This record gives sequence, C-alpha cells and structure tokens, in this order.
Amino acid sequence: MEIILASGSPRRSEILSSLGFDFSVILPDADESSDITDPCRLTLELSRRKALSVAARPEIAAKGDDCVVIGCDTVVFCDGEILGKPHTKENAAIMLRKLSGKTHTVVSGLCLVRGGKAVGACDTTEVTFDKLSEEDIDICLKYGSPEDKAGAYAVQGIASLYINGIAGDYFNVVGLPVHRLRETLESGLGVRVSDLI
Repeated sequence: MEIILASGSPRRSEILSSLGFDFSVILPDADESSDITDPCRLTLELSRRKALSVAARPEIAAKGDDCVVIGCDTVVFCDGEILGKPHTKENAAIMLRKLSGKTHTVVSGLCLVRGGKAVGACDTTEVTFDKLSEEDIDICLKYGSPEDKAGAYAVQGIASLYINGIAGDYFNVVGLPVHRLRETLESGLGVRVSDLI
C-alpha cells in the first residue's frame, strides 16, 4: 500500500516518519480561500481539496486502491475566531495576545482518498496558555518561527514553556491527528496500520 502525503508541512512528514510509515510527499494544488466560519467544516473542506487535488493526478489515480492520499488542514479557534497562519510577526503577536491566559481549540480536518473513495474526519484538542507578558510574546516571536504556524505557535517549540495544559491528541496540535488517522484508515477505508508499515 502506497501512502502519499498531500502536504508540504515538515511537521506532518516528521510525524508520519516517526510512526514508521513509508510515504512520499506531493504538494497539493488547491485553493485554500473560503468563507466558511466553522473550524471543523473549514478544515474538512480544505483537507478534502488538498487530498483530491493530488489523488486526481493521472499517475496517482492509476494506482487505484493500492494508494492512500492523506490531506490535512489545521487551525486554531479562540473566542469564536479562526486563527490560521499569521504570515507576519506583527500578526503573530496579535494572535499570541489573543491566546494569552486562555484555553483555545486546535482543529484539524483530515481527508483520506483511496481509489474513488474519499473519507473525512475532524479532530479537536484543547490547549491552555499561561498569561503571556510582552516579554514572553517577544521570546515566542524571536525563537518560535511563528509565521508558518496556525495560531502563531508550535506546541513542540519555545511556546511549550507557556502551555500549562493539553486535552486531546498532542499530535493534532503539531499538525496531524494520528489517533483519528488510524481510526479513519481502518473504519473508513478498511486499511490496517499493519498494511502501511
């Protein structure tokens, strides 16, 4: 069984590698603009677009049931607002101030495509931050490379110094909900983990 990760995220690749999966990466060609305001619906839609854009390539479609394409999208949801990637340090600082002293939700949508079948799942993890001083925020900005991370932080990086609680799948916060991945592979596509390692 061939696995293709439809994502350029180094963190998702690291997670799959740590699980022992043999996989290749193909960058999706998908429009990520949307006016959907529900985080679960949004991430499900974007992960679906990513996975299908790769699965539709003739050389991938020809593999049929011998190939599984994994698409994923992750956002941070705080006080009714979706926080994606900040892209600038100024926006990252604004996001970190919003997360300061609060519990927020990390939401990932997952889409798996095998042959002509696509299945989706959503996972959520709650993360609680300490109250952040401006100095704390400056440290996160300086050492955390926040621009390419949903919510402007990486749970496995410098921001971990300020996180006092995680409820749910830790790997979901990193960028790939591995528990939900296994469930969806097995129940949605009939693929066992032993088929992939």
